[in-house]
Amino acid sequence: MAKYRKLSKTASQRKALLRNQVTALLYKGKITTTEARAKEIRKWTEKLIALGIREKDNYEEKTITVKVPLKDVDNKRVKEVVDGKKVTKYDTVEKTIKVDKPSRLHARRQMLEILYPVTEVPKENKGKKKNTKKVDLPAKLFDEIGPKYAGRNGGYTRMVKIGERKGDGALMVLIELV
Repeated sequence: MAKYRKLSKTASQRKALLRNQVTALLYKGKITTTEARAKEIRKWTEKLIALGIREKDNYEEKTITVKVPLKDVDNKRVKEVVDGKKVTKYDTVEKTIKVDKPSRLHARRQMLEILYPVTEVPKENKGKKKNTKKVDLPAKLFDEIGPKYAGRNGGYTRMVKIGERKGDGALMVLIELV
């Protein structure tokens, strides 16, 4: 018996399809797909969530000082004239950051092998590049999903059959995070 389903695709196509659907599932929380694909997605997703649970508390907090530009009421940088040139004014701020320990860093890199980068676009600026922001899915796995499933031993996803697809009669499934 095979260890995985081939899904009638070449290896590179299959890997890209599964990476894309696992990324969408972790970002959105649920997706609709065929039953065979959902069973493969479940394997990958459960491994990533287990990795997130195992390494969720494996970091150190450090306090650093950062220079942050001062901003006015219109959220524009405050400038001052020095020697005939306009120079941005900066303020020094103390920030606390999380520094991954080696095993958590390794887990993050394993996650990034599977997950695609996600860019979030606000609804009011649809079609514009200005206010987009990148979503850090490994951080979401460590900070949100990991603590949520910490007391659970597997079974992080649920598959609900929703009927056959109109075109070819393939069984469609809603796969979601429990």
